Amino acid sequence: MKTLRTDPTRLLHMAIIFLQVFSVAQVVWWFVDQRSYARINADQVRTIYNYDLAAAQRLVSLGISDEEITTLFPHAEAVGGVVRLKPEAVAEIEDAQFRHVNQYAWESGFFLLVQALAIAVLWRGLSTEKEIRKKQDTFLATVSHQFKTPIASLQLSLETIVRRQPAPERLQQLTTRMLDDLVRMERMVSKILDSARLDGGRVPLTKERLSLFESVRHVLATLDDMARRENVAFKADIPLTINVQADPLAVDGVLRNLIENAMSAMKPKGGGTITIRATQYAGETELAISDTGIGFEPDQGPKLFEKFFRIDNHGGRDAAGTGLGLYIVQRFMHFEHGNVRAHSEGAGKGATFTVTWPAAAAQET
Repeated sequence: MKTLRTDPTRLLHMAIIFLQVFSVAQVVWWFVDQRSYARINADQVRTIYNYDLAAAQRLVSLGISDEEITTLFPHAEAVGGVVRLKPEAVAEIEDAQFRHVNQYAWESGFFLLVQALAIAVLWRGLSTEKEIRKKQDTFLATVSHQFKTPIASLQLSLETIVRRQPAPERLQQLTTRMLDDLVRMERMVSKILDSARLDGGRVPLTKERLSLFESVRHVLATLDDMARRENVAFKADIPLTINVQADPLAVDGVLRNLIENAMSAMKPKGGGTITIRATQYAGETELAISDTGIGFEPDQGPKLFEKFFRIDNHGGRDAAGTGLGLYIVQRFMHFEHGNVRAHSEGAGKGATFTVTWPAAAAQET
């Protein structure tokens, strides 16, 4: 038996459409009803005026002067013994009818406009929520898979050690693989925790004078073993004189996530080269990390920093990741009052990620 799950967002969309259609129909009915009411009211006024004209004409036949008729009936005039409605009285009736209809037209239009804007905002919010929920579902599926793989590997390695008592060389290989699996899981957990703390603003950052050369060297040293296994070469051009005033953990997180992202982008190609360059100009420090990986379409650059965004679930950029690395970079740079941008000439042409610290975070003299 299949279990059907109702999508609440779809139901809300349908409810919004129904509400909008019902509201438009109701407003149209109000407008038509008020227009009919204004016409009936004008006809009633004309009927009353006709009775008055008849009475005035009767008085004229009895010898009442034209001046007295005008005094008794302000909306009528008597000329040569003939009583008629004043033109301004006719215009007043028509003007009153027009004002009544026009008032309801403006009020109805304003009501529909406000409702349309409110529904548009609600619709966009629901669509955004649906997209986020979809990304979260994908994220959970991806993380579950990413955790399942190293756990299965750990289990297999431990079973091999316990049951077969391998030779020292084989034991060394197994323990190394186990350590790699643990490091892999630790990095995924760290990204998830960093993302949660950054979203909640719970990451206290302190400014320190840091050597950019030493910061890059430290990160590259921790990734050296992984780079050798994945056939990735590093080229760094970081002048020793360049320093930044920034939080050490933030700088480490930015560098680590950008370099790991570059390495991930080169996996489908079997390896490649990562070039890291730093320059300083106009009081700003700029660090560019270029890779020879799969690249991306130019219009996808800004989307790369969205939470859970992954270009390709089947071997593309960040395919083996959680979709959080570049988001963490963007959040760290936001709190550091810097910026990060991504550029690529297209798929298969590599990519360059550039981070910039502002003047306040530039080299101190």
